[in-house]
Amino acid sequence: MNGQIYHIPVLLNEALEQLHIKPGKKYIDCTYGGGGHTRAIEAVGGIVLGIDRDPESPARVHANFAHLKEIANRAGFNPVAGILMDLGVSSHQLETAERGFSFNRDAKLDMRMDPATQTVTAADLVNAGSQKELAVLFTKFGEERASRPIAKAIVEARSTGPIVMTDQLAQIILRVRRRGQADRTHPATRVFQALRIAVNDELSALEAALPQAVELLETGGRLVVISFHSLEDRIIKNFMKNKTLITPTKEEVKANPRARSAKMRFFEK
Repeated sequence: MNGQIYHIPVLLNEALEQLHIKPGKKYIDCTYGGGGHTRAIEAVGGIVLGIDRDPESPARVHANFAHLKEIANRAGFNPVAGILMDLGVSSHQLETAERGFSFNRDAKLDMRMDPATQTVTAADLVNAGSQKELAVLFTKFGEERASRPIAKAIVEARSTGPIVMTDQLAQIILRVRRRGQADRTHPATRVFQALRIAVNDELSALEAALPQAVELLETGGRLVVISFHSLEDRIIKNFMKNKTLITPTKEEVKANPRARSAKMRFFEK
């Protein structure tokens, strides 16, 4: 698989600048994707351990970065000079219809990052959750303002049969949203985000990985994290605020149509 097609990295130059790549030093790319960040680090002399939980990624190690220290120790990457986390969903996952991540491509509601080891799909959550549970999920992980009416509409739609396709769910959300407040993003964005985060337990993985990353860094090492929504960014800010070993630096925000929500934070040990 062509890595560049698999995922186009955002904030590539900015991430490289803040990692302060030194030839011969070791680095960890926790979210390898198609290897765009890794290849750029290697091009200036860095030695990289690429990790990705998606088995379709051409990463060296397929695993959840929630187990970062164990993975790094097995590979001989402790300590390291820099660690990169590019959070969120890959271009490949969004563009591959059968992965069920996108409301723009009709397919079965799946959203699992690693279908081989994960059993619960987005469809399972949509069809098993009560109206209250769905509303809480959409609020907690999607910050969806219309979580209650959307949850109510989902439960009503389920009475005629299970919701199994991405377009089915998107159309339910659209009908609710047309009666409600307009949004600059696609009306289904926040609900799909909430389901993806819940299916993959993304926030817990990030919370687990951050302290391990700090432990793995050598003195003067850099941690660079690219996030795509406020839930991730809040976890990163709160963690770093309470870490005396880490010096937070400025943040970078990318404003373009493809990555308008991408925010990069970087820290030095």
